[in-house]
Amino acid sequence: MSSRPSLGTEVRNVAIVAVVFALAPLAVLGSSYYESVLAHLLLIALFAVALNIVFGHTDQLFLFMGGLAGFGAYTTAILADALAISAWVTLPVAALACGLVGLLVSYVSAKRNFTVVLISILTLNLQLVFSEIFVGARGITGGSTGFPYEYFGLEVVADAVGIETKLVLYYLVLLLLVATLGFYLRLVHSKYGIAFDAIREDEVAAESIGIDVVRYKTIAGFVAAFLIGLVGAFFARESGYILPGGFTFIAVDVIVLIVLVVGGLRTTMGPIVGATIIVGIEEFLSSAQSLQTWRSAIFGALLIVLFLYFRQGVVRSARDVMSDLGLTDEPEGGGTDVESR
Repeated sequence: MSSRPSLGTEVRNVAIVAVVFALAPLAVLGSSYYESVLAHLLLIALFAVALNIVFGHTDQLFLFMGGLAGFGAYTTAILADALAISAWVTLPVAALACGLVGLLVSYVSAKRNFTVVLISILTLNLQLVFSEIFVGARGITGGSTGFPYEYFGLEVVADAVGIETKLVLYYLVLLLLVATLGFYLRLVHSKYGIAFDAIREDEVAAESIGIDVVRYKTIAGFVAAFLIGLVGAFFARESGYILPGGFTFIAVDVIVLIVLVVGGLRTTMGPIVGATIIVGIEEFLSSAQSLQTWRSAIFGALLIVLFLYFRQGVVRSARDVMSDLGLTDEPEGGGTDVESR
């Protein structure tokens, strides 16, 4: 049986990750390409944290993350241009709008007792709707040609500090990731985390002990969608150009779901470890010219191996191995049970 590490241990792990990624750009200093890769890795990890909240803890499989991220990015830019105000002002408004979409989806799904399969079908259809709007509303979104996405005034900060704009964006995303992980830890170690676990295990039993299933599922949906919309604007800013193709089901949802499963559902480090592994594999296959023809096949084969031998996720599997070897100082049974059903 796997158990969640103590809050102190998880806070320490987050601090270590923050230091490691804060120093990581020093290893690729001067390489704007690898600085972009690092920023992309953190953004994928952020998406995975959001999916972990709504899917990992409440069994609501959101398959319209790409649509929500695009909605957040487009809304931020369009409002900033239309109102002639800073994108920093329109960003929370866009994220709130995304959160309300997630809230509505979770509320309807919970009220109608949708299973995880029905929720995934519903949200996948919404993903298709968002994709059609991004392409079809050419007068507003720029259609398939898109538009440059140079918002948030990062150049001012870059000039003041004396570093490149890409590094400013990287550290901004890193700060957002650390803050999000801190929020996640508070969430899962509170009454909300206990309610989420009870709902995931047995909704009927949870309701019988007074847990409002609809309320807690709705909260999870709002929080996850708000975060996805927020990250979506930075996802577009990292690319420097916004295109509908950047927010498709294949480009976002599939990758993020793989990242979360490989890293480990309901683990704090799972999204980061999973993002590091998957982005690392993608970059290795992209850089190896001799493997270009076989890239998709090799990537698929590696995923199969990971799923077969790390079925609980890399983080939980590594934790179990360390526990068996006596390399962990966690007291036995000292955490909250998060073992998959």
